[in-house]
Amino acid sequence: MAIAPVIEERSGCGRGARVAARLMRWFMRPLVSRLPWTPLTLRFAPLLDLGAVLLVPPRGTKLTKVKGLGCAAEWVRGPGVPADSRGVILYFHGGGFVACGLRTHRRMIARISQAAGMPVLSVAYRMQPRVTIQTTIEDCVAAYRWLLETHAADDVVIAGDSAGGYLAFMAPIHALRDGLPRPAGIAALSPFADLDIDVKIAHVNAPLDPFIPAPRMWDMVRTCFPGAELTDPWLSPVHADLSALPPTLIQAGAIEVIRADAELMAERLGAADVPCTLQLWEGQAHVFQIFADISREGLLAIKEIGAFARRVTTADTQPQAA
Repeated sequence: MAIAPVIEERSGCGRGARVAARLMRWFMRPLVSRLPWTPLTLRFAPLLDLGAVLLVPPRGTKLTKVKGLGCAAEWVRGPGVPADSRGVILYFHGGGFVACGLRTHRRMIARISQAAGMPVLSVAYRMQPRVTIQTTIEDCVAAYRWLLETHAADDVVIAGDSAGGYLAFMAPIHALRDGLPRPAGIAALSPFADLDIDVKIAHVNAPLDPFIPAPRMWDMVRTCFPGAELTDPWLSPVHADLSALPPTLIQAGAIEVIRADAELMAERLGAADVPCTLQLWEGQAHVFQIFADISREGLLAIKEIGAFARRVTTADTQPQAA
């Protein structure tokens, strides 16, 4: 018998979030609408991570570079988080599979680490169009495999935002196929989960989203998933066998177009008897948690992620002050 997902509608949208959404609608959405997805343009997309050098993590954050993986990675310990915590979070950043990295997400990840009371392994997987999406997924599975050398699967939560939310689902799906044990939980922030962009174009949020113009997402799919069947279960989370996945937390902004993916993914998880909580945050845009400096709701959502990570792991950790 299917398990109905728990849907929590979080009310309240503060001034900071409203201002951020307005600025995105004025500046970011027009830019995204016009920016061409050409090989030349995409060559410079990774430079966005270099430009994020000013996004410093909270004071007291500890960073440690990781070697031995096929891609860049680092340990992030938020203020007050012990190095010997049993519980860990494996995090995949967003950026449309072509941009962002360790620097763009370091501040938010440090806050997630602090809220959970456990360190986070942040992975800068190799991106398109330099490698195939299969290689990207393999990087994420390899990071999970590496983590299992020192941690029990019951102590690992896999998380990610946007494209990283996609990978937070696909990495364990492929890892389970390879015989690896399932992680303790999955936390997905505004996850991209359905390769069919027409579903998002038809969603009521398509004209409301202040950041993502839904039709442009077809460019991402054509570039990052060339020739793929939209229903391929090894490439599309909503069409995969989800029955072996662990308890899942999904957070999405109530006005973002990716809400369509979040709702469908929650529905499919429930149909597969996987416990899932879907939180829809009033007035919030795509990956609003990254705007926690100006959005009270972003901080609250991060606290929820931390509480979820503690709840699903066997880790003997204590909640940290945010």
